[in-house]
Order: sequence, then structure tokens, then C-alpha cells
Amino acid sequence: MKRLFLLLFALFLTSTASIASEVKEAALAADPVAEKRLQALSAELRCLVCQNQTIADSNAELAVDLRREIRGMIAAGQTDSQIVNFMVNRYGDFVLYRPPVKGITLLLWAGPIAMLLIGLFALHRYLRRRATCLDDSERPLSAEEARQADSLLKENTPQ
Repeated sequence: MKRLFLLLFALFLTSTASIASEVKEAALAADPVAEKRLQALSAELRCLVCQNQTIADSNAELAVDLRREIRGMIAAGQTDSQIVNFMVNRYGDFVLYRPPVKGITLLLWAGPIAMLLIGLFALHRYLRRRATCLDDSERPLSAEEARQADSLLKENTPQ
């Protein structure tokens, strides 16, 4: 009975904590202009936990913290470029959902294209080799090869 009470109490505490964080975010969203800026910036920044979502789409704790940080920076009067520069300085180019093309990120941009070209080159070589092998196997036997085949057939024929 005591365990059941503790379990229910723990569930109650966790549910109220999540509701409290949602209420805090809703209270911070009172300024519609700041909220629009937050949404625009959040759509450009990657969630470092999820890695395939923006911080606007993610529900990870880090994404919530980053949105809260951005709200504070907007309230402090910083421009969008200052906020993005702060995030890049803190987390690197990886935090940008669309990283800039430069020496370090060139592999991110050119990698898929290079892999496609390497795959096409390998497929072309494979098909070429296969065609050559098929051509060799379909040519007629020379006189010497025909004589050898006849002698092998005569040896293995039951009498």
C-alpha cells in the first residue's frame, strides 16, 4: 500500500513539473513580435540532442533551454544576427540547420554528391566488366577447343 502511494505521488510530481514548464513558456509568449522572431530563429537552429529537428520542433530539454535563452536575448534587445553568432560561437556551425559553405563544412555539402558520383562510376565499371565477360563466353569455340571438348565427351560417354 505504501509503495502504491509513493508511486502515485511520484507520478503527480512529474506531471505537475511538466505542466509548470509549459505554463512558463506560455507566459513568456506574451509579446507576439518577440514570439515571431523566436519562431524564425528557432527554425534556423538545430537541436543538438535530436540532430534532425530544429529547436522549434524539438521537445528536448536542451531545445526548451535554447528557446528560453533566445527569448531572453530578444528581451535584452539583441538582433537576430547577434543571437545566431552567439549560438555559433557557443556550439559551432553544427547548430545551424543550414551551415554555411566553407572549408570545414565543405564535406557536408559535397559529400552526398561525391558519394553519388563514386557509386555511378563503380556501377559503370561493373556493368562494363560484366558485358566483357558475357562477350567472351558467347564467342564460338576455336578448332583446338572444339577438339578438346569432343575428346572429353568421348572419354566420359558410357559404352
